[in-house]
Amino acid sequence: MLYKDAGVDIRKANDALSEVKRLIKDTLTSNVLNAPGHFGATYKLPSGYEKPVLVSSIDGVGTKILLAIEHGYHEGLGHDIVNHCVNDILVMGARPLYILDYFASGKLDKDVMTEVVKGMAVACKENECSLIGGETAEMPDLYGNNIFDLAVQITGIVEQDKIIDGSKIEEGDKVFGLPSSGFHTNGYSLIRAIVKRAGLSLGDYIEELSGVLGDLLLVPHKSYYKEVFPLLDEVKGIAHITGGGFYGNISRILPEGLSCYIDPGSFEVPKLFRFFQEKGEIPEREMFSVFNMGIGLVLVCREDIGLGIEIGRIEKGNVPVEIDGI
Repeated sequence: MLYKDAGVDIRKANDALSEVKRLIKDTLTSNVLNAPGHFGATYKLPSGYEKPVLVSSIDGVGTKILLAIEHGYHEGLGHDIVNHCVNDILVMGARPLYILDYFASGKLDKDVMTEVVKGMAVACKENECSLIGGETAEMPDLYGNNIFDLAVQITGIVEQDKIIDGSKIEEGDKVFGLPSSGFHTNGYSLIRAIVKRAGLSLGDYIEELSGVLGDLLLVPHKSYYKEVFPLLDEVKGIAHITGGGFYGNISRILPEGLSCYIDPGSFEVPKLFRFFQEKGEIPEREMFSVFNMGIGLVLVCREDIGLGIEIGRIEKGNVPVEIDGI
């Protein structure tokens, strides 16, 4: 038997990788010391830092991938995963340096992988970081023929005394919200269940949303790097509203004895969220516990710094997050 007989085509994988190398090389900076293809990737730390600290994070796209496969749009997933990971280290004040990706499939589709990597490469350039390496795996016994998975590890850098961890948050601080581009990359298991239960199709044009359902659900996760990074010195705490919604993420940055009070009337929840809430008969508290509700990033500042809209305040209390009326 050959490896190909077991469902793994090495030659096909090498051909696919050769096509995406051009996309990858376009993201490299002078800090990358070797081209992709080696057993490990090398990156020279940038100068200008007195006490540099590396900040790392890792995440996957989750079941949004299944919707992308069904709808036939894959490039957005590359944007999703890079932007998600950039935001995760941005909340600590870090500037992204590089990412490593992991692409696993049951049967490698060169066109699909190229689309995904193209999305990652474009997102890397937009976020001023490099795609320096990764892993491609073909595992027919683990994944179905049309199924693949995608994960990214990101590394960034921050000056030690500039790390943002929420420890400076105090009573009287204001809370600001920056708009999301949609569901981002969270809550899609629930979304898919509602689509199935309601008898919807991703190709359906939804009159009240003025768009095709699949297109609306696959809008990429938004990166906040370029608008937030220049103003980090004026920020005391940042929460990326991902899995766990408002309750699960804002609580991660609050010092003991403080509560974040959110006024849900201070911002308009996008129609897309209300559409799925109605179709799934989801309680309001559950919505704020699962989804970002149109607010993708939360900033805690002493005063208004010109980013986002004021959605709440910090007060003394024993309940980390309270949403008025919910």
